[in-house]
Amino acid sequence: MTENQTAPDPGEKGSSAERPGPGLEPASEGEGSQAQQHGPVVAGRSRRGMFGVSGSGDTSGYGGLRLPAYVPPASERPYGGWFDEVADNLVVALQEKGIPDAVQQITVDRGEITFYVDPGHLVETCRTLRDDPALRFELCSSVSGVDYGPDVPQRLHSVYHLTSLTYRRRIRVEVAADWPNGTGEPPRVPSVVEVFPTADFQEREAWDMFGIVYEGHPALTRILMPDDWDGHPQRKDYPLGGIPVEYKGAEIPPPDQRRAYT
Repeated sequence: MTENQTAPDPGEKGSSAERPGPGLEPASEGEGSQAQQHGPVVAGRSRRGMFGVSGSGDTSGYGGLRLPAYVPPASERPYGGWFDEVADNLVVALQEKGIPDAVQQITVDRGEITFYVDPGHLVETCRTLRDDPALRFELCSSVSGVDYGPDVPQRLHSVYHLTSLTYRRRIRVEVAADWPNGTGEPPRVPSVVEVFPTADFQEREAWDMFGIVYEGHPALTRILMPDDWDGHPQRKDYPLGGIPVEYKGAEIPPPDQRRAYT
């Protein structure tokens, strides 16, 4: 932080990234799976073993790993550097549009600022981030899915990296998919293609890999897997098996059917 600055740089000592506090809490046993519209966004889970599997005959030693859940907390001011300016301008712009509660939580972690947004206000929030003269995040550079596992209430998230070409800044916008488990309904998130056309193929990929239905997408079809593929391969509960690979004179079984070394 220089002498003329009144707030620390993002992630610097004294910024909110250095201060622990309550925020994204791991789920406790018995909690439901429906995404909550208000309150802290729930994410993160502890991990056992390198790949989350057991009984595989693993001889590498990675099966003994025990990793606690890492969940960055909700941040407090000052966020550091230009983060405060963007947060203030976004809050004011959303209040003017009559949706002051669109942002559920703000987190600064590893030099990045993340705005956790209510899915019902996602499209209007993205439009505000793009069009407001003080924000000007004109480019959606990536859309990706995240699955925190079946034991986390808000397990499926959709993450957007937005870039301001005008101010040379980048932020993250994240939403928890609306997924009332047990009803047979798929997880749903509004599509932002009407605001950011670059999200077209990326939302298709997140649907293909995670099964997140982007409502309002012009052509939500698979993009990596065959059209008749069953399931979504990057979900945590997707089986780790495979398909046999045929070679001339031999057939290699899928990984879950190969010999285990004990």
